[in-house]
Amino acid sequence: MIDLDAYFARIGYSGPREATLPVLQALHELHPAAITFEAVDCLLDRDISLDPADIDDKLIRRGRGGYCFEQNSLFFRALQALGFQLTPLAARVRWGRPPGPPPPRTHRVTRVEIEGRSWLADVGFGGCVLTAPLRLEPFVEQVTPHDTYRLAPFPGGVTLEVLRDGDWLPASDLPLDPCEEADFEMANWWTSKHPSSHFRHNLLAARTTPEARYALLFNRFTVRPVGGLPSRTTLDADGIEAALSGVFGLAVEPSWRPLIEAAGRVMSEPSAVATTSR
Repeated sequence: MIDLDAYFARIGYSGPREATLPVLQALHELHPAAITFEAVDCLLDRDISLDPADIDDKLIRRGRGGYCFEQNSLFFRALQALGFQLTPLAARVRWGRPPGPPPPRTHRVTRVEIEGRSWLADVGFGGCVLTAPLRLEPFVEQVTPHDTYRLAPFPGGVTLEVLRDGDWLPASDLPLDPCEEADFEMANWWTSKHPSSHFRHNLLAARTTPEARYALLFNRFTVRPVGGLPSRTTLDADGIEAALSGVFGLAVEPSWRPLIEAAGRVMSEPSAVATTSR
């Protein structure tokens, strides 16, 4: 169960409570603007619990953010409480990765059925997060408030592509076979604990509002305004802490300061894997 009153207050929603496309679209726009994508707990070697009560306490009551397994679990349960017909899915992230063997399925998304049509919902993809659900239809360019997307089919699934700076870039490969919560428990453990997971090494945060996308990776702060050109600023430790608090709305804990100071000392361009910001 989920406390819908508390969730709606957290994201600033006061509209109808019914399983319709306009409600899905409204929630999908508000969630990424209110709940920051972040994975600070991975850097602190804290466990990432997928227990619904723990997620609700962290993301709703304590005002923290989270990454895909937390964000899309919360969104799934809110939609479920409203009566939407849902299927949990797991994707292979390709955003920012060089060509190579398929990566593991480490990203949670949701398939939503509304009046005979399927939609893709995903509020947990960092700096490339959807701000509107997408129709699960191949070869259709779909314009959202922040980016244009399309779905390219492959046997058993689709590849989500995003148009950035004139190029179509792969974001994720999405097999369409349903997943169980146990599948996400396994993937969450790998993502939060495995030494090769980029969440174990990179300080990152992302938030998307109606005005712009905001992303922090180490000490590099990027703003992508809607209809404007992106800007990038290198921050010192105090600037990073101010951004985490002011832009991303996080209550910075004293235990974060060593991570922030280390991020402020980064001199070189982050690696290709680090730039996923997912």
